[in-house]
Amino acid sequence: VASIKGTKSKNIIEVIKKIPLIEREKVREVTLDMANNIEASIKASFPNASLVIDRFHVVKLVLEALQHLRISYRWEAIEKENADIAEAKKSKEKFTATVLSNGDTSRQLLARSRYILAKKEADYTENQKERAVILFRAYPD
Repeated sequence: VASIKGTKSKNIIEVIKKIPLIEREKVREVTLDMANNIEASIKASFPNASLVIDRFHVVKLVLEALQHLRISYRWEAIEKENADIAEAKKSKEKFTATVLSNGDTSRQLLARSRYILAKKEADYTENQKERAVILFRAYPD
């Protein structure tokens, strides 16, 4: 429809409103990112259009949320392991981390699972398949 310099709603609306309303009313769907200013511009300019958030931005947000959750769990595992190490030291015992069936500790599992979350299951290597099963069983969130 247009190439408009800047992202201010006022400027966007000003340019789009040069298109006759009768033509703008024909628009049924507009795909956009999640920027509020663009959403406001589209609502004001295309009264009959449905707004659709583009897949790229939705997937990006989901992946960021998954990574945030993974990192939170990883820090919990690190803190727990550090506490267990301190406790073992206090009682003059040797600390031994619990090893999962694939050879990872919980801390390692969470560190090594970074790319699993962004990959399609069909593209997993054998190690990633095994790690994913353990990860999703241990951390269903």
